[in-house]
Amino acid sequence: MQIGVPKEVKSDEYRVSMLPVGVHLLTQAGHTVYVENGAGAGSGYEDDQYIAAGATMLSDHAEVFAKSDMIVKVKEPMPQEHALMKSGQVVFTYFHFAADRELTEACLKSKITAIAYETLTDRMGRLPLLTPMSEVAGKMSIQEGAKYLEKPMMGRGILLGGVPGVEPANVLILGAGVVGTNAAKVAAGLGARVVIMDVNLDRLRYLDEVMPANVHTVYSDPHAIEENAALADLVVGAVLIPGGRTPILIKRDFLKHMKNGAVIVDVGVDQGGCIETTKPTTHQEPTYVIDGVVHYGVANMPGAVGRTSTQALCHATQPFAIRLANAIEQNKLDDLVKNDEGFASALNVRDGEITNEAVAEAFQAA
Repeated sequence: MQIGVPKEVKSDEYRVSMLPVGVHLLTQAGHTVYVENGAGAGSGYEDDQYIAAGATMLSDHAEVFAKSDMIVKVKEPMPQEHALMKSGQVVFTYFHFAADRELTEACLKSKITAIAYETLTDRMGRLPLLTPMSEVAGKMSIQEGAKYLEKPMMGRGILLGGVPGVEPANVLILGAGVVGTNAAKVAAGLGARVVIMDVNLDRLRYLDEVMPANVHTVYSDPHAIEENAALADLVVGAVLIPGGRTPILIKRDFLKHMKNGAVIVDVGVDQGGCIETTKPTTHQEPTYVIDGVVHYGVANMPGAVGRTSTQALCHATQPFAIRLANAIEQNKLDDLVKNDEGFASALNVRDGEITNEAVAEAFQAA
C-alpha cells in the first residue's frame, strides 16, 4: 500500500507525522512510504534519515497526496490541501471537526475516510493519541501564560511565583484532565497559587491527594468559575468534550470583571475554546486583547516544540498507523472498525457521511 507523509503547511507547524523508524517498520511490512522533502526538518529529522529507513522522497506536496492511499499528518488538512484529498483515501491525523465547518464540508465532499487522532480510544476509554499533545500543551500553557503576564507583552507585570515578601500569581485552571493536570504541576512548581476546577469529584479527590499544597481543587459551577476568574491573573482553558464543541464557561460580558492585564490561555481553542472570546491565533501573532484581558489562542501550541512533540506524538501513533495500514492493505478496514471500539470511535467521516455522533451533533449545531 502507498502511504504519504506530507510536510505540514499550517503556520509555524514544525512537527512531522512519522519518525524514520515508523517508515522503517511500515516498509518492512511491505508498504511504500512517500515522504515529502523537508517534512522532518522542523523536528530535526533530515531527508537522509528517511531515505536510509526506506522512504521514497517526493519534492511535490500535491504528488504525495496523489500517489497515496493513506495520508498520515499531524494537523488537519488546510484549505490549500482540501482539493488534494480524493475519494476513498484514508487520512489519519488530528481533525477537530467540531470547530471547523469548512473542513468538515471539504472532507464530506471529497469522500475521504477520516480517522481522527483526537477521538481514537483505547480499551480503557482513554485517548492515547490526544494525551501526549495534551501533556505538552498543558505544560506550555503555563510557560506561555507566564510570558504574557509580563508588562511588555501587555500583561499585568507579574512574576508567576512571586518572590519572598511578594505574593505569587493566582492561576485558575478550568478542567482537571490531562491538560489541566500538567498545567497545575508546572504552575505549582513555579510557586503560583493554583485553583483547578472540574465537575468530576472523583478526579478532584485524586488531585487533592497528589498535588502540592499550593494547588486547590474546586467543584466547577457557574458561580465558582466567576468568583475564581475575577481573582485570577492567569486562566487556562483545559476543557475537553471528545469530538464535540467545547462548552463556553466564561462569557464575553464577564471579562470586565477580570483584572486588567490578566491572561487567558485557551488550550481547547481547536475545539472552539471554553472562553466565549477565544479565537484561533498563530505563533507569529499569538495574542490579542479584549476588555483589557490578554487572550492567547494558538491552535497548535505543541508545534513550537517540534522535536519533543514529534517524538511524543509518533511514539503514540506509530502502532495504530501500522495496524491501520495493514488492515487497508488486506481490505479489512471494515472489520477493523467493526471489531475495534478504538478505531470505531476514531472514524469521523466516511463516504460523504459523518460517522462520529459528537461530531455530527456539533456540525448540525454550528
